[in-house]
Amino acid sequence: MSSTSATPSEISEPTRRFRVFLVDDHAVFRSGVRAELGREQDMEIVGEAGGVAEAVAGIGAAKPDVVLLDVHMPDGGGVAVLSRIDPGSVCLALSVSDAAEDVIAVIRAGARGYVTKTISGPDLADAVRRVAGGDAVFSPRLAGFVLDSFTGRSTAPEPPLDPELDSLTPRELEVLRLLARGYTYREIAEELVISVKTVETHASNVLRKTQQSNRNALTRWAHRRRID
Repeated sequence: MSSTSATPSEISEPTRRFRVFLVDDHAVFRSGVRAELGREQDMEIVGEAGGVAEAVAGIGAAKPDVVLLDVHMPDGGGVAVLSRIDPGSVCLALSVSDAAEDVIAVIRAGARGYVTKTISGPDLADAVRRVAGGDAVFSPRLAGFVLDSFTGRSTAPEPPLDPELDSLTPRELEVLRLLARGYTYREIAEELVISVKTVETHASNVLRKTQQSNRNALTRWAHRRRID
């Protein structure tokens, strides 16, 4: 009896596993995405977060292949996350919004693609694979928004230059968002795990940098910029 050995071409290479970090403030939605991607043999959820600070810390620790990133969250959303993580991180926006201004803002901030939450599980897995491989991926009608923006034909408003807002540190911006949502100094301290004295210092810096005279004026200023 003779035996045969497999040729190199007949030996299958191990399937690459794509390590995915999920950022969304709705736990039920995160659970659904985990279940959908869990059906794919080459997908692995390596972490998840429901807010900006948690996402930034988790992404830095897990170093995933792809971050699935919600656009709107109470404490800042996708653009805030993108501004605070390694610029080399590969992010795919996954949002209920299909507004041109949201698409353009998150792509300008560094996302590699943008798909809506109506996407099917298999299509989402394919989008993850494609952005991990270097492609840019968009839900069909959204690609035109990006093209129009970069060719100067977009009717969506460009993200405004705002020196006062840009002058805030990430921590000051977190304090500003919580102030705008009506949190007390003590509640902010508990939320951010810092002292009340530190909150007071950050709040004072925010008032000075934004040139607002008191908390009520600051709240109105923040709401005009949709910071809440």
